[in-house]
Amino acid sequence: GQSLKVTFLFSAISVPTGLVFAFFLAMLINTKIPGIAIFRTIYFLPSIVPAVANAILWAWLFNTEFGLINFVIRSLGGPKIAWLQDPGWVMVAFVILTIWGVGGSMIIFLAGLQGIPEIYYEAAEIDGAGRLAKLRHVTLPIMSPVIFFNLVIGFINSFQIFVGALLLTDGGPQNATLFLVLYIYRTAFQSTKMGYAAVLSWLLFFILMGLS
Repeated sequence: GQSLKVTFLFSAISVPTGLVFAFFLAMLINTKIPGIAIFRTIYFLPSIVPAVANAILWAWLFNTEFGLINFVIRSLGGPKIAWLQDPGWVMVAFVILTIWGVGGSMIIFLAGLQGIPEIYYEAAEIDGAGRLAKLRHVTLPIMSPVIFFNLVIGFINSFQIFVGALLLTDGGPQNATLFLVLYIYRTAFQSTKMGYAAVLSWLLFFILMGLS
């Protein structure tokens, strides 16, 4: 029960947040200015960093005593935050970790944006549409299949979060990051309850199939 609750909560927060952030980045880099390819590469690189290396990097960034994030916060006069030890903050930390790796979704959004015929925007300008109006009446309706695709893939990926939870918190604190896949791993390979773990795996399969 706890693992399902934690996984659904994480998905409900991280997927929409990551989707908005990826779309915003795609809009930013969908320009034809010199050097834009460098920025596209920079934004995409975090999504191809190996999961273990990524977890080690963020373990340092989130470290309560000497992590870079707390160093910046304390330099600005803020309090020291126990990112990975406080049940109230650890989910925020994992959402940040998810946003860090939205490069894949960003590239898919970028491909969709570049596939929109320019004539639609020209027609909207003739009708007096501003930036927000073009976004609402041209970009979003045409991009809706791409948005839906990234939404489905985002939920599938969020339900399979494992490496970060295992290496950063091992399900803690107080089981606040005991995600479903981590619970299946514990059940199968630590408690050696293979039958129950198989049932949980089928449960995960049906949840993802339903979402898809």
